[in-house]
Amino acid sequence: MALVYIVEDDNNIREIEEFALTNAGYHVESVANGADFFDILERKLPDLVLLDIMLPDESGFEIVRQLRASEITGGIPVIIVTAKTGEIDLVRGLEIGADDYIKKPFSVMELTSRVKAMIRRTMDNTKDIIEIDDIVINDKRHQVTVSGQTVELTYKEYELLKYLGLNRGIVLKRQQIMDKIWGIDYELESRTLDMHIKTLRNKLGGSGNLIRTVRNVGYAID
Repeated sequence: MALVYIVEDDNNIREIEEFALTNAGYHVESVANGADFFDILERKLPDLVLLDIMLPDESGFEIVRQLRASEITGGIPVIIVTAKTGEIDLVRGLEIGADDYIKKPFSVMELTSRVKAMIRRTMDNTKDIIEIDDIVINDKRHQVTVSGQTVELTYKEYELLKYLGLNRGIVLKRQQIMDKIWGIDYELESRTLDMHIKTLRNKLGGSGNLIRTVRNVGYAID
């Protein structure tokens, strides 16, 4: 289920956004200022940020700039929510890197439809950066780091970790994994998969425990 961060200092509007998106099936976390937003961002990357422009500590424009300046957060979709309806303000938001905008006041239907469309569009594309706890997979560089330290993986180990990461929280059946990583026509003993999981866990150190064995079914990463 997609995770949405809401950054909005108006309590009434924030509650409406939380209610609408939770009812639409999203996991939602909300904060009232930029400082708290960057705190939760360090814990986990969201699938989308719903961002007010007029915040008490710093503007939403500045937050977008900071997100886009980082390799890790640069690809997070951002929808700005603003009472500034002037064309210059809206163009400014898009030019600095926002993906869409919603004008206040808005309807719940408009809000949920915009969020759904944005998440559907971005999830159709493979993420360049996949983060699972302190594991970061940079697909552009074909690089994996754990707590900032590079981990050397074989090609199959990398593809296996990436596949689990793209489906984090989902239990993948053994046959699904073998078909995806080794090819549907590849006659693979299931022991080969188990050995790759074992070496992958070892190379990831303590973070290897994030890869969970689901007995008689397959594997998942949480």
